[in-house]
Amino acid sequence: MKNIKKLNFKLLLPVLLFIISVFSWQCSGNKNTNVAKQELNNNEHDEEHGEEHGEKHEEELVVQLTDSEMKEFGIETSVAGEGNLQIHVNLPGEVIIPPDNLAHVHPRFPGMVKAVYKEIGDEVVKGEVLAIIESNESLVEYKMKSLIDGTIIEKHITRGEVVEDSEHGFVIADLTKLWVYLSVYQKDLPYVKIGQSVVISAGEGLPTVKAKISYISPVIDEITRTATARVELSGNNNVYKPGLFVTGSITTTNIRVSLSIPKTAIETLDNKPVVFVKTGEGFKPHEIKIGRKNDINVEVISGIKPGDVYVSKRGFTLKAELQKSEFGEGHGH
Repeated sequence: MKNIKKLNFKLLLPVLLFIISVFSWQCSGNKNTNVAKQELNNNEHDEEHGEEHGEKHEEELVVQLTDSEMKEFGIETSVAGEGNLQIHVNLPGEVIIPPDNLAHVHPRFPGMVKAVYKEIGDEVVKGEVLAIIESNESLVEYKMKSLIDGTIIEKHITRGEVVEDSEHGFVIADLTKLWVYLSVYQKDLPYVKIGQSVVISAGEGLPTVKAKISYISPVIDEITRTATARVELSGNNNVYKPGLFVTGSITTTNIRVSLSIPKTAIETLDNKPVVFVKTGEGFKPHEIKIGRKNDINVEVISGIKPGDVYVSKRGFTLKAELQKSEFGEGHGH
C-alpha cells in the first residue's frame, strides 16, 4: 500500500506543477492586460486633456481689440509685401570749420587797447574795425580790422590792457559753409566712394542733412586706424554747429526683397521675434525668421506671408495683454 501511494504522488506531481504554472500565467496575463488597459485609458485621458490644454493655450495667444481701442492705444497696421531694403554703413563724425573759413586777427604792434567794438557772437564784414590799439613806440593809434565776413567766435582782448603778442585778438569764422569729417574704418573702406550721397544726423530734435562725399584721405591715421571722408554742408542755417558729433549714413546696397516689414513691428515672446497678425479671431503672434536688415526695415524669410495684415507700430500693447493673461488677469477685450 505504501508503495502505491508513493507511486501515485510521483505521477500526480508533474500534473500539479503544470496546473500551477498555467494558473500563474493566466493571472499574470490578466494583470498585464489590466495594466495595459489602464495605461491606454490614461493615455487617452492625457491626450484628451492635452488637446484641451493646447486648445486653451492657443486660445490664450489671441488678443481682441476694437477699432476704438486700437485708435486709443495708437496701434497701426500694415499689409505685408515686397519692398526695397537698403543696406547702410554708419560712420561717426564731427562738424568742423574749414581752415580757410577762419581768420585770426592780432595786434600788429605792442601797445595799449584804447577801444573794443565787438563781442563774441557779433557778425562782422571784411574791413570792419574791431578794436583800436595805441602803439607803445610811436604812441600812434592803429585799427584792428576783420579780414573776412563772418562771426566772432573767440575774443582775447579788453580795453585798457597792454597787448604784446599773438595771444591777444579775435577769431572770426565764416559759418555759412561747414565740413563734416567722417571716420572710415578699414572694413568700410571698400564701400565708401567720392561722390556718394550721405545722410547726416545728429540725434533727436535735429533735422537730417543730405550731402555728398567730396574727399577721402589717401592715408590711414596711425593712431585711430581710420581714413577721413569729408562732407560739405552749406546753408545749414545754424542748425549744425562746429564741434557737434554726428553720424553719416551711406547706402552701399539696394536690395529688392519679397517681404519687408519695419523694425517697429517686431516684438519678443519667449526670446523669439514675433509679429502680431490679424486673423478672424483677433491678433495672433507669429514667430518669424529674419534675414537681412538695416536701421529701419528687416527682411522676413518665414512666419508671415504677403497680404497678411500685421501690427506695424505699438505692438507692445498686445504683448502686454498676453503677459497679463499669464498672471491670471484675463486676456483680450
